[in-house]
Amino acid sequence: MREVIGREYANVAITPPADGSLFNEMTILPWGDLRLSDIRSNAISIRRLPQEPHWVSQDAYFAVILLAGDYLLEQDGREVFLKPGDMAIYDATRPHRIHCPHSFSKLIVSIPRHALRERVAGVERCTALRIPGNEGIGSVAAGFVRSAATQANRLDRHQFDSLSENTLDLLTLALASVRPEKFNLSRSRSISLHRVKDFIEQNLADSGLDTDMVVSGTGLSSRYINDLFKDEATSLMRHVWMRRLEHCRKDMLDPVHCGHRISEIAFRWGFNDLSHFSRAFRQMYGCSPRELRCGG
Repeated sequence: MREVIGREYANVAITPPADGSLFNEMTILPWGDLRLSDIRSNAISIRRLPQEPHWVSQDAYFAVILLAGDYLLEQDGREVFLKPGDMAIYDATRPHRIHCPHSFSKLIVSIPRHALRERVAGVERCTALRIPGNEGIGSVAAGFVRSAATQANRLDRHQFDSLSENTLDLLTLALASVRPEKFNLSRSRSISLHRVKDFIEQNLADSGLDTDMVVSGTGLSSRYINDLFKDEATSLMRHVWMRRLEHCRKDMLDPVHCGHRISEIAFRWGFNDLSHFSRAFRQMYGCSPRELRCGG
């Protein structure tokens, strides 16, 4: 169980109940670019120490919706106590502590770091803040995710995945409702980063997309561009690589592309080396492209 938690979520130190018996039941569902997990557990304490994630898929923010029990979350010098219905987010790759003194159940929405940072300026200031689940946008967002989890087995893959964008929209609004009013954000850097990412999205299918092409297309220096991505703890070409893989994964799970070979999809999104594509895909998602498609 420790290995499963470490692989699926983050590399953490786990303290089981006093009697040493750890019960942790989880159902994990791919959800578009997100993942939705339904977790039930007895008392547990989890501590994340400073270290690099083993899988690219762990480079994410986690939105927690508590269904039952008590839940303490600490990160970035903040401490929040959740009651059933409440939500909070935390950065899965950075130090944090979770303490649940009794049995509990929760939903976790795993959101790729870049996806949330693109939507929520100052998201790093929103960790370990309580989003009330009994009123306002917090109630709407939490209710939507709970409903999606309940109905997941009654929806086909396309219907279920389509709900992930709505979830991101609602979580964005919920986070904005608790974000501190004052945070440092350079508008010019934000605009520049958006310009670079927009250029990348328009040219992902071009296998020749590289630093020089982005520099030429945006009019920004390579040093400045990489400095922008350093703010997001990544690099320009890693961002390109991740976006291509995300599009490939989405196409492989979309019934519209069920007749397309994996190689066709990889080439469509700018990969020109299938061996490299397969290695990169496994590194990011923990399985080969063929395993994903067979499992889907």
